Amino acid sequence: MSEQEDRNFFDTFMMVLAALIVFTVVIYAISNMVANRTIADRHVQTVDAQSQLAERIRPEGRLCLKGQEEECEVDIATVDPVSDEDDAVAEAEGEVDGQQVYNQACTTCHGQGVAGAPVTGDDGAWAARLDKGYDTLLEHSIEGFQGDAGYMPAKGGNPNLSDEQVAAALDYMLEQVD
Repeated sequence: MSEQEDRNFFDTFMMVLAALIVFTVVIYAISNMVANRTIADRHVQTVDAQSQLAERIRPEGRLCLKGQEEECEVDIATVDPVSDEDDAVAEAEGEVDGQQVYNQACTTCHGQGVAGAPVTGDDGAWAARLDKGYDTLLEHSIEGFQGDAGYMPAKGGNPNLSDEQVAAALDYMLEQVD
């Protein structure tokens, strides 16, 4: 290549580069104008707008535990249970309804035999487990168990259940076996 060809290539290259830089600057300026108009229309820094935003994003509720009433600013004794499912937990102080605990925590697996769970009312599926004794069956129900036939999560996968509630649910399932 000659020096003249090199010069022509360099001049062309510089013109293309200059055109790309001008194009980039124009696009940047246009995008800034559009962004400023969009933000200006939607971004209002007034006290009213800030209070509306705070109202939209405020938490819907608080988790208050017994013994922490002063931190929650609510009298827990006056709060009623939210649903029927919470009654199983609320009845921990009184007599526990095994069927209700079963419906809440156990029926998902024991209703259809999920993960090797013996189906409620299936005498054959429960026979081998009953041969090990009630105490072993209760221990596996509370602490969980991994066996050849399947997997039993501790307390049916609900750690909020008391041992008495698990025992009541087990008793209910055993009542269904002939």
